[in-house]
Amino acid sequence: MGHTNPLAIEKAQVTENRTVTAARDALSGKVKGFRALLPFLGPAFIASIAYIDPGNFATNIQSGASFGYKMLWVIILANLMAMLLQNMSAKLGIATGKSLPEICREHMPKWLTYAMWVVSELAAMATDLAEFLGATLALNLLCGIPMLVATIITGIVTYLILMLEKYGFRPLEKFIAAFAVLVGLCYLVETIISKPDMALVAYHSVVPWLGNNDSIMLAVGVIGATVMPHAIYLHSSLTQNRIVPRNDTEKIKIQKYSTKEIFIAMTLAGFVNLAMMYMAASVFHTSGKSDIADLTTAYHTLTPLLGSAAAGVFLISLLASGISSSVVGTMAGQVIMQGFVGFSIPVWIRRIVTMMPTVIIVACGVDPTKTLIISQVILSIVLPFPILALIYFTQKKELMGILTNKRITTILSSLCAILILGLNIWLVIQTFTG
Repeated sequence: MGHTNPLAIEKAQVTENRTVTAARDALSGKVKGFRALLPFLGPAFIASIAYIDPGNFATNIQSGASFGYKMLWVIILANLMAMLLQNMSAKLGIATGKSLPEICREHMPKWLTYAMWVVSELAAMATDLAEFLGATLALNLLCGIPMLVATIITGIVTYLILMLEKYGFRPLEKFIAAFAVLVGLCYLVETIISKPDMALVAYHSVVPWLGNNDSIMLAVGVIGATVMPHAIYLHSSLTQNRIVPRNDTEKIKIQKYSTKEIFIAMTLAGFVNLAMMYMAASVFHTSGKSDIADLTTAYHTLTPLLGSAAAGVFLISLLASGISSSVVGTMAGQVIMQGFVGFSIPVWIRRIVTMMPTVIIVACGVDPTKTLIISQVILSIVLPFPILALIYFTQKKELMGILTNKRITTILSSLCAILILGLNIWLVIQTFTG
């Protein structure tokens, strides 16, 4: 499927070679400052899209509407954990030239590799469900397109964007980064319109608060919607062959540039998540509308409270988030299959297979919000697997060489794993026992 333009591929190859040459100049010290960082920008922006997907919209808006500004600290905590884990994943790709699923296949028993592949594919499909539903809902509310038709349009658009991979790593990186910036700009506009109380934003961003069972449930949901299993798998793949280090010195330098890029991209994602929650706190919670639990209600409530412009910007951000995160989810699915079991399927087949659950749900008229919650529970169950594998492999000297985890990195990431595992067990028990 899809026609390839040889001239376009040739031009893309020139751009890619230019990026690699610019990276080599930075590594040799010929170029310094922000210009030196530019050729290394891309992988973290692709991964960061997973942190601002429609699942985040749902949990952040519900938290802000229900508890005001009090849950903002959860976003800061989740974002710091995400920065650490994404940095470790990127480092694994740079150090080994392999993705996390490939390393798992090489160093784990066959039965465990296949088990991890199955649960990781489930996670990728659960993620895609949330992303697809978000984009479909945005198209439905923004343009009045019927849900089923909107689902098919979303599928076609994401497939066409995925076709950019034919033209090398740079076009897709630029496209996804543009989507991330667009979502960020939308929330900058929402911040100006909603006029949140910045003193309360600053206070509750650093002072922890946990109230009743509902707030704990939402806190787990926020972390589950923020730290994503497929993004951890994907990041190691995005750095593995991008700029190939020729020696240990280059590995260290590439890793330093990667860390800076992760800080920039994840700070942007963190701002978007904070803005989602404090907008809901400022607009919904303060006006007594604390029962808003789904995206459709949020949109319809925004219109009378802040006007159609704010509601429109909200939908544009949801559409950009849904489409771009669905692209990233499909990319992660390819990496997971290729790495764990050593074969891949054409991207159009994967696109059709992963969108089928959404088509069935929409066609049957199932409540999208309930589906989003179920998808987050599935993600919560799967998340510990890639984190534990990542910690195990990145502290192995024979595998990582010069980029082996420092002791403090292993301790902090282990604490993240314990916290996430504990919260996820609690969430699953609460979900199934009520």
